[in-house]
Amino acid sequence: MEQKERKATMSYVFVVDTERRPLSPVHPGRARLLLSSGKAAVLRRYPFTIVLKTSVEQPVVHPLRLKLDPGSKTTGIALLDDQSGHVVFAAELIHRGHAIKEDLDSRRGVRQSRRQRKMRYRKPRFSNRRRAKGWLPPSLHSRIANITSLVQRLQKLCPITAISMELVKFDLQQMEHPEIQGTEYQQGTLFGYEVREYLLEKWHRQCAYCGKSEVPLQVEHIQPKAKGGTDQVSNLCLACEKCNSAKGTQEIAVFLKKKPVLLAKIRAQAKAPLKDAAVVNATRWALWEQLKEVGLPVECGSGGLTKFNRVTRALPKTHWLDAVCVGRSTPETILAQGVTPLLIQAQGHGNRQMGYTDKHGFIIRHRQRTKHHFGYQTGDLVRAVVPEPLKTAGTHVGRVLARATGSFDITTRRGTRVTGVSYHYCHPIHRNDGYSYTKGATYAGTRSDPAAQFTS
Repeated sequence: MEQKERKATMSYVFVVDTERRPLSPVHPGRARLLLSSGKAAVLRRYPFTIVLKTSVEQPVVHPLRLKLDPGSKTTGIALLDDQSGHVVFAAELIHRGHAIKEDLDSRRGVRQSRRQRKMRYRKPRFSNRRRAKGWLPPSLHSRIANITSLVQRLQKLCPITAISMELVKFDLQQMEHPEIQGTEYQQGTLFGYEVREYLLEKWHRQCAYCGKSEVPLQVEHIQPKAKGGTDQVSNLCLACEKCNSAKGTQEIAVFLKKKPVLLAKIRAQAKAPLKDAAVVNATRWALWEQLKEVGLPVECGSGGLTKFNRVTRALPKTHWLDAVCVGRSTPETILAQGVTPLLIQAQGHGNRQMGYTDKHGFIIRHRQRTKHHFGYQTGDLVRAVVPEPLKTAGTHVGRVLARATGSFDITTRRGTRVTGVSYHYCHPIHRNDGYSYTKGATYAGTRSDPAAQFTS
């Protein structure tokens, strides 16, 4: 790709040569010309990739950095050119950990119910199982599997030379022990972002005293420093300007003597650890171990550093823009205008359950062992062109429900379900890979207000 083309800021198209070697992504206009002239063909729909019909002897490849912002529900993904600051590709991966947890709870309830009724059941197995070192529950393990599979896929589509990931949401150890190392780092501007982001998560982005949200919040000492309070995060909370001024240097017991319930709640919440952050941190450490095996250098950063980079570059808060700002390698100028993120929803590949049960645990019907029918499986994205005078005449694009009878159902993006479409009229667009894809909102270059950094 020529350098002048890289000045246009929008989502690029992945390109591989005829030997499936990744080349530099190209502008959508260039990809359109290659397709219309017959020099390339569509390889994948999501993410959109074209394959050249000839091999490139000495390709000029621009190295890209893959940046990840793992989250409990959504992970931000971005491909960035470190030299120019262009965002080549962006995506948001929506995990299905909560669905896995609900399925496991449902299965556990059915088995316990059958045991209590002394029916046929699988005996509980506890004494003969040991958890391996680094074991994670399936709901957390799925997050790691989703991210690593997409990283491996992107490696095959573009020249990735480095990875940056947000390793920890908060640098808890350094917040509790500022003297551990890097005094200038701990007492500088970045340390303030680290503490503030932690407090925003812990106190649910609202005032601890009046419960107001969507207002500027200030760091408040629960036990005033004038009365012997410390700067540890366990002694900090958030308060709006009105409550902070009203409390002043009073002890919290005096300030809330007429509100004993609120006083007990604040004291309990101040001592409680941030469990969600601890869980996500554990997942990220396991992900870091997996990414090291890819063979690329992995740069790590914290959530406070990500927010510092995002606010200083006046970018709004989204998952994929957070990914762009991960790590110290983030360029001073980020060119992301016109980028449309790809929203990737993890759907899974089904389950191994061989029988459907009712609420009492009785099997009501069996599942088929064969998933593929007439070259299709449930979840494939297809285009069906049904001729007249059939009842379902027209062009339908959506996810297919494959049946052994050859009569398929198609669910479109709008939720409309077309029933009784023969497989003869279906043409595959994208095979089911365990994910669903939609386009997000195009970033128009709207800048955030740096003055509102503490409430974002």
